[in-house]
Amino acid sequence: MLDQLDSTFPILTCLLFFPLVGAAVLWLFDDEDMVRTSALTIALVELALAIFVMMRFVPGSPAMQFVEHVPWIPALGISYHLAVDGISVLFVGLTAFLTVLVVIYSWDTIRYQAKLYMMALLALETTTMGVFISLDLILFFVFWELMLIPSYFLIKLWGGGAERHYAALKYVLYTLLGSVFMLVGIALLNINYHNYASLHHMDQLYSFDLLELLAVPVPLHQQMLIFWLMFMGFAFKAPVFPFHTWLPDALLEGPIGMAVVLAGIKLGTFGFMRFSIPLLPEASKSPTVVSIMMGLGLAAIVYGAIMALVQPDFRRLLAYSSISHLGFIVIGLFALNYQGLQGSLLTMINLGFSTAGLFFIAGFLQSRQQTTELTAFGGMAKHTPLLAAFFLLIGLASIGLPGTNGFVGEFLILMGTFKAHWVYGAFAVTGVIFGAAYFLWYYERAMMGPVGKAVRESIGDLHLREMVIALSLTIMILWIGLYPAPFLRMMNGSVQALVDRIDHGTVAVLKERGREMSDTRPAGDEPLAARPGSLAADSL
Repeated sequence: MLDQLDSTFPILTCLLFFPLVGAAVLWLFDDEDMVRTSALTIALVELALAIFVMMRFVPGSPAMQFVEHVPWIPALGISYHLAVDGISVLFVGLTAFLTVLVVIYSWDTIRYQAKLYMMALLALETTTMGVFISLDLILFFVFWELMLIPSYFLIKLWGGGAERHYAALKYVLYTLLGSVFMLVGIALLNINYHNYASLHHMDQLYSFDLLELLAVPVPLHQQMLIFWLMFMGFAFKAPVFPFHTWLPDALLEGPIGMAVVLAGIKLGTFGFMRFSIPLLPEASKSPTVVSIMMGLGLAAIVYGAIMALVQPDFRRLLAYSSISHLGFIVIGLFALNYQGLQGSLLTMINLGFSTAGLFFIAGFLQSRQQTTELTAFGGMAKHTPLLAAFFLLIGLASIGLPGTNGFVGEFLILMGTFKAHWVYGAFAVTGVIFGAAYFLWYYERAMMGPVGKAVRESIGDLHLREMVIALSLTIMILWIGLYPAPFLRMMNGSVQALVDRIDHGTVAVLKERGREMSDTRPAGDEPLAARPGSLAADSL
């Protein structure tokens, strides 16, 4: 099995920095129409590059593809290492797709400092892409932290709520707090690599490279410490219950475009799947960790659903709905089997269409009634039948109706959870019931029945740009729901490699258990961890 499939052209570098270069170009324009047109052009070109990467991607292979690897700070083992595999490639397409839709939505909804808004949005796209395609942990951390800069200003300057300054600061502080712990965990991985390299007289004494770290044993007690340190970083970002308190504020107070990114692109849970589980498999599958993570996931499912059920504001309802959906992802991840991991990965992608789509719907409602409070609605379907129809379809996808994308992911998660721990799976099913309750409760009161007194007679249905957004999301929802095979094929190889990694563990356990036998090994034999093509060196 090949560990990496190199690329002759730096397509990922182009994909990474093109939006940032585009943002710099926007600074040259003063005409706002030119700014909007240019921003949309840049976003569409970025989407074309992402589609090219996905079309050239070899499905079913666990190998890292389109690899670009250049030393950055060799003395510390830091490199510029980019690649995609079945775990990350779909996020590349999702990020580019949602950015295009956000630009379209913001066309006539952002009037204040439109140029700076578009620049911040494109900068956010660059940093998000960097998180998904970085294989060096320091490079990953750099993009992870840089995301905070455009995110902070997007919430603070273009948020519509009275508490947007507080929400922006809260989001940044929570993320920074988690990042401190994660950085310590990354440093400990590097120290462990250094100790191993020194003991075995390796030429390279330091490394932050994911593939190289995978080939080095980590003792179980260190794995547990590093797991919880990295957990803090990913849990705050996801956010995993009970580290979620920043999310309702950010989603309610920030602009719709930022809400789409925060709710639709699951960076924290991606981090678990990309780094925590493969690097620390023994810790990840320890009974203590599994019990805690399953408990947190189930708590999130129930808590988020109950809180969503009593929310009179649609945006806050969606915030708690996101927490509930994250609970499903967490239990799927820590089922630690093929179905659970595959379902969690697909659900992360699916929420980029369904949950993000519902935030777009919230924006459509807000542009008509200047609020998303339930008291401002009632019988809207009589005046806006297209809006009501798309609202219903995207909402049904979010609660997992068969035939929509949400069903496929949730079914796989529940199947994997029942297979691993049927008790946890039985509790998780309740989340499906609650999800249907809170969505249908809001929809029935907002869209059906007699027309509310606050609903204006002149209210209009979806216009062209809104139709483009709604139709684009609908196509993806139905495509994945009715024919998920192309998406599953892209991730299958990497998910299976991750399952193999979990099942066999790291070479740490083999080293510790077989230390007494090491003297019987012929002197010329290579350590298992150093053999090219060994399980520990396989890309995930």
